[in-house]
Order: sequence, then C-alpha cells, then structure tokens
Amino acid sequence: MKKNKQRGFTLIELLVVIAIISILASIVMVSLNTARAKARDARRISDIRQLQLALQMYYDASGSYPAALSKLTTTYIAAVPKDPNGTSDYRYCVSSTYGYHLGTAAALETTNTALNSDADITSDSCTSGFSGADNTYDVIP
Repeated sequence: MKKNKQRGFTLIELLVVIAIISILASIVMVSLNTARAKARDARRISDIRQLQLALQMYYDASGSYPAALSKLTTTYIAAVPKDPNGTSDYRYCVSSTYGYHLGTAAALETTNTALNSDADITSDSCTSGFSGADNTYDVIP
C-alpha cells in the first residue's frame, strides 16, 4: 500500500515567512518616511530661495519690498509657493532694519546644513511669527 504524501508548506513555515516580510516592510516604511521628510525640507529651502530671488527682482524694479508676497505674482513669480505640508504659507514681513524677513512657518523636519547659514533673527520689529530658532529656516536680504 502506498502512502499519499501531501506536498505543501506547513503552517509554521507560512507564519515565519509572513513575519519576515512584515519586518522587512516596516524597515522600508521607516526609511521612506525619513526620505520624505528630507524631500519636504529641501522643497522648503528651495521655495524660500525662489521667493528671495523674486523679492530682489521686485526691489530692483520698484526700489522697495512689497507689503505682501502676493504682489510678486504674475510678474516675478507664477504663484506664491505653499509649504509642502499644504496647510501653511511661508512667513514674510517688511522690516525697517533688514528690508524683509522671510522664512518657514514650521521647523525643518530633519537636520540640514542650510540652517548653519540662515538668519536666526530674534530682535526685529517684524519678528512676530518668527521664532528665530535654529531649526526654522529664515532669511533676510
């Protein structure tokens, strides 16, 4: 009499494979979240530099800085960029001391070397809304 051997995986083998796949998936997700945070920070810095260039072009044409970033649209920039989080605008105010103060509304999510050369102003007439903290990217002309 021949015994009929069943071929296939045991329940234990399947559970081990599922556990390994779950661990690998969680590692990949953590890495992706870090990369996304770095990408959002790079976009914030790029947007601030783009706005800074538009402000300089406006100043060259009119001799003063605009009261609001919306004055830059159509002539110097297609549209005022928004923070990548989608809920906040970049902070801007005209300063009697520096000309203007421009920066991110929130702190950068990762450590970035651009923070070594930003303004970090805490004592100015227009610092309302600017913390001057080193993890907030802010610039002056």
